[in-house]
Amino acid sequence: MKKQNGENEYYVLDSSAFLALFEDENGAETVQNLLDQATRGGVIIFVSFVTFTEIFYITFREKGEKEARKQTKLMNRLAITRVESSQELGLIAGRLKATNKISFADAWIAATAIFYAATLVH
Repeated sequence: MKKQNGENEYYVLDSSAFLALFEDENGAETVQNLLDQATRGGVIIFVSFVTFTEIFYITFREKGEKEARKQTKLMNRLAITRVESSQELGLIAGRLKATNKISFADAWIAATAIFYAATLVH
């Protein structure tokens, strides 16, 4: 679905988008802007269940379990729609993994973007 100005109103944030936001790295402002728009109802942001897992384990390794739980708890409070596994998403992810040199997690995240015809924010 497109807005009148031609912009895509559906987005999928991948793990690197959240890490950029949490670490205030390049791209953090873009991610924050999208989250602000989602809070106002201007866009819809989908996030794969795999992204939650990646954020948890990456943060756990780097900063410990307490910080990892804090970040995933924060994610749950954002104006995002968590997308769980489904048979259809699994088939899309499987096709992507079979035909491309990408990680298992990236296949699921990309499948989410394909399924919702959303712009993937990396």
